[in-house]
Amino acid sequence: MKKTAALLAITALISTPVLAVQGGGFVDPNAPTSVVQKGGFSGPNGTMVTVKQAQDMKDDAWVTMRGNIEKRIGDEDYLFRDATGTMTVEIDHKRWEGQTVGPKDNVELQGKLDKDFNSLELDVKQIRKLSQ
Repeated sequence: MKKTAALLAITALISTPVLAVQGGGFVDPNAPTSVVQKGGFSGPNGTMVTVKQAQDMKDDAWVTMRGNIEKRIGDEDYLFRDATGTMTVEIDHKRWEGQTVGPKDNVELQGKLDKDFNSLELDVKQIRKLSQ
């Protein structure tokens, strides 16, 4: 009896991931690529702003910015530039999601502004490389 129960438990544990995978369906190679979101809110992710506009916004405001990452200035800190100026952005390693971005690549950053008395930084929650 114990062997049967143990065998049943092992079978259930092994087969659970197989049953959870849902595959198949049509894949259009010409369809635009999109970010797959696993749950949560789907909609606008903050106001589209420039570096100059961000300087006048409140701390913890959620924004979306477009421009270029010019260079790395720290472990997770980078210099971001758009047509109106530059600012520091903090991008955690996990936020890159396998993307490779260079100084000439246009990117869209979504995140939260972190303002102190004399500094402004964007805590990036999502980065997306834009097509040229």
